[in-house]
Amino acid sequence: MNGTDPHGGESVASRAPTRDVPKRFRGPFTRWPRGADAVLAAVMLLLTVLVEESPGEALVLRPVAAVPAPVLVLFAVAGGALYLRRRAPLVTLSLVIAAWSPTLGGTYATAGGCVIVALYSTGRYAADTRRGRAGTAVGVAAAIAAVVIDGLLQSTPWGDIGVGIVVMAAAWYIGRRVRMRAERAARIRREQVAEARRIVAEERTHIARELHDVVAHRVSMMTVQAGAARMVAADDPQGALEAMVAVEEAGRQALDELRHLLGVLRPSADRDGLGPQPGLADLGRLVAQVREAGLDVSVTGGLGDPLPARVELSVYRIVQEALTNVLKHSGPGTCTDVHVRREPSGGRITVEVLDDGRGAGAVRSAAASGRPATAGHGIVGMRERALLLGGSLDAGPRPDGGFRVVARLPLGGEPE
Repeated sequence: MNGTDPHGGESVASRAPTRDVPKRFRGPFTRWPRGADAVLAAVMLLLTVLVEESPGEALVLRPVAAVPAPVLVLFAVAGGALYLRRRAPLVTLSLVIAAWSPTLGGTYATAGGCVIVALYSTGRYAADTRRGRAGTAVGVAAAIAAVVIDGLLQSTPWGDIGVGIVVMAAAWYIGRRVRMRAERAARIRREQVAEARRIVAEERTHIARELHDVVAHRVSMMTVQAGAARMVAADDPQGALEAMVAVEEAGRQALDELRHLLGVLRPSADRDGLGPQPGLADLGRLVAQVREAGLDVSVTGGLGDPLPARVELSVYRIVQEALTNVLKHSGPGTCTDVHVRREPSGGRITVEVLDDGRGAGAVRSAAASGRPATAGHGIVGMRERALLLGGSLDAGPRPDGGFRVVARLPLGGEPE
């Protein structure tokens, strides 16, 4: 059995599975970074210009006319520099500290908020290189030194100065932690995508090997029938003609399967033995095997006419994978229904596997009413088989408990 991981869908898959992954929340600073930074710079500039600390340590508004023009220029430099906080965080920090320094110890030393934002931005966006780390260390040290100088010039108690130092250092540290978390999340996403691609590549290779066996079986039949026709050609022309008709039909089928094989073939590898792959006729034996393992399986529906070998093989493998997952995650005693039917239009078949999730293993499950939605080879492999035929596959928990797998396969599907 190729891959028997949980039913519950995958976080990242090759194509259709990506629709199952919930979108991450994206705030304004992620959606519109430049616009959000411009608004942030404007807000910080207004706060720096209009808000001051009164003697009672309360924040009060002051009129713009009360601020000298040189100080307004310094405030404009400090606020405007924040617009560059993503692209040039160290330059931003340098400009903000340079604009704050001449006002230290006076009434207009209100650019500390801009310094806090610049320190956070440095931790979040500064390049993680030797020069970047050195520049960050100098910038953080300069900001802390400015806090100490401002406190000493204003005769601020050392306890309050210590609080200011902690705030400055914490701003940088929070930015750094946010950056590390984002990098870790991006690395995990890359690893998930790479793993999903690897799983799909393995499954496509396995499918190609199986189709190779189908073609090899057809060619073997052609060889035997052609040899029989040659041996009886002189004594039984009619028998030889019938044998050649059979060779022609087998050849057409082999070409059809070979054309499909070329659409999914991946680097070749040896496979133990050659022979026909299972099809719809083998579903009865498969059901008997899982019944012996303890599943309560019922099969309904029928197709009547034979299907192309690649379609029968995919139907068999999807049912096999789904039943194996039921046995693995719900355990013996689970009631399972398998439906294989031709759709009214006649151009597609539907394969549906339902279970009630109430087997002996369900009581040990972390989520008996719906299996955990973790990535697994099972769903990836089944969906890849359906996609290679031009079909689709949906899998997920049922509202009343248990699990449902539905594959819709075109009878003459081609690889995408």
